[in-house]
Amino acid sequence: MRYSTGAIILHWAIAIAVITNWRLAEATEGASREVAMSLMGTHKALGITILFLTILRIAWRLTHTHPPMSASVKGWEVVVAKAVHALFYILLIALPLIGWVANSAFGRDIDMFGLFTIPALPVAGDPDMGGSLYDLHKLLGTTMLVLIALHILGALKHHILDRNGELYRMLPFGTPRG
Repeated sequence: MRYSTGAIILHWAIAIAVITNWRLAEATEGASREVAMSLMGTHKALGITILFLTILRIAWRLTHTHPPMSASVKGWEVVVAKAVHALFYILLIALPLIGWVANSAFGRDIDMFGLFTIPALPVAGDPDMGGSLYDLHKLLGTTMLVLIALHILGALKHHILDRNGELYRMLPFGTPRG
């Protein structure tokens, strides 16, 4: 059984946005100040977009049933999958919020792709706190990359080794097996 179309669209939109946002942050390394600031502006706007899409995804998940895993999936795999998914949701909420609070500690608004501005949160102007939060944001971003790798490896294991059709539950093609 396949996930609903809405769940599939949100999954892949968030996945693409997260990978893009990681690459934007990486691209600032060694870039000129002007280029780095532009890239980070896009990174921040995309981060807020990821927060919005994640809230939508959670609302979707709460209001739509999702398919059960294949009966061939082992108990420990179910536990790991559920833990990874829970951590994904925590990080998909925490990363943008921590980035927003850190940005706000420097008194900066977030320009949403030139369409509108999200104001800084009402936190004390504290560059030390902002810097510490940016460090935490970077650490959690690295944690997100590790989880993405685990998620991809798990999907590939099910597809290549187990051949159980689990991968097709989140794709608009192929045949999921029960």
